[in-house]
Amino acid sequence: MARTTLLLACGALAKEIAWLIHRNGWTHLQVRYLPADWHNHPERIAPEIDRRLTDWQENYRACFVAYGDCGTGGLLDAVLSKHGVERLPGAHCYEFFSGTAAFVQLMDEEPGTFFLTDFLVRHFEKLITKGLGLDRHPQLRDMYFGNYQRLVYLTQLPDPELDRQAQQAAVRLGLTYEQRLTGLDGFAANLSALNPQAASCLS
Repeated sequence: MARTTLLLACGALAKEIAWLIHRNGWTHLQVRYLPADWHNHPERIAPEIDRRLTDWQENYRACFVAYGDCGTGGLLDAVLSKHGVERLPGAHCYEFFSGTAAFVQLMDEEPGTFFLTDFLVRHFEKLITKGLGLDRHPQLRDMYFGNYQRLVYLTQLPDPELDRQAQQAAVRLGLTYEQRLTGLDGFAANLSALNPQAASCLS
């Protein structure tokens, strides 16, 4: 029987997962990342995870998925139910980084909140500016972001340069700026809860 656990993960989580594997000694995990730009194409997520689980699942002792629903409208959960595989709790990475209670509070404070994570700050130009066509058609900014009031940067691993870039992003989008430190403890706990072998070596 295969001893390794497969973690299928969004590429947007690669830096954080690698940090946690190193910190916690999760050497039993084999991580396979899916393209991070599927943030802009959620229709690809469920069928591609279905295909990969069909091809790979029998080679591993256990499998789990580091995704939220991520805009699939329940289709990802249907795929995972078919394969008997679990995913991270919550609708998206903003929720499982911040924690559900904190995320709900943020949305109650201001429903018009646009969120960034460390990854999205690092790749703001590719995924937001170019991905949404704002570099070619700046007038689209108000169409995409006209109903937003603030930008909240959910920080996993503090970095003054990323904070500066996030503030610049808020200015470019015409939004007020806030930073909230989430850290990675909650994310680590959610990952370990899906896999008892990880929980047994969680520091």
